[in-house]
Amino acid sequence: MPLDPRRQTQLHRLVEKLGIANPAAVRWQLLDLALTHPTLSAGANYERLEFVGDAVIRLTAAEFLFETYPEATEGELSAIRGIVVSDRVLSQIASRYGLDRYLLMSESALGDKAGQEGRLAAALEAILAALYLSTHDLKLIRPWLDSHLKEWAETIRLDPAFQNYKGALQAWTQIHHQTLPEYRVTEVGQGHGDAERFVAEVWFQGKSWGQGKGQSKKAAEQAAAQVAYFRLQESQAQSSSSPPSEPQ
Repeated sequence: MPLDPRRQTQLHRLVEKLGIANPAAVRWQLLDLALTHPTLSAGANYERLEFVGDAVIRLTAAEFLFETYPEATEGELSAIRGIVVSDRVLSQIASRYGLDRYLLMSESALGDKAGQEGRLAAALEAILAALYLSTHDLKLIRPWLDSHLKEWAETIRLDPAFQNYKGALQAWTQIHHQTLPEYRVTEVGQGHGDAERFVAEVWFQGKSWGQGKGQSKKAAEQAAAQVAYFRLQESQAQSSSSPPSEPQ
């Protein structure tokens, strides 16, 4: 069944934004499906494409990183890929192309601000699946996605914690003190959509080393861990042979 002409025009605009040089290769029905939320159609939506897209983004990122950083170890490549394929990064890439304007969904989903990150990430994965299944290779994907992968990979490589401060803090405390930090989380916001809904504190050796806020418990803990990680690094630099002093 052919697409509605208005929808076809809309999808053509998106393909132009992506900079796809060969629009004729795109399977338009698949692209339309990739931008249909489950709340709009229970049977014809992006969920099955998202399943394929999850593998496509991992393959694309792996191929890009392998080619771009020949000196990087397998562990470093895996750590970088783990971040660039996360919902947080994918949703930010999707936002740059305004994918929310092309995503068909119900009014209830549209009003769910807390679910926006997950929706955009899922839609981007589904789009990657639609493009991959159009040609069964990465020719429609890498020419526009590589620049985003490059930007994020460079940022991550400059970050000693690879943007996973909870993991970095846990490793640091285990190596230097054979113990783990404690997280104390309090809900202070008004519910879904509140960017500062949760406040987390990191406690270590009886002291609070960092506080952070976030829309989720996980985000608040990551923010707090980042503060604590750098404070402990600074303390170690000042006196590597003595226990950490209380932060100011």
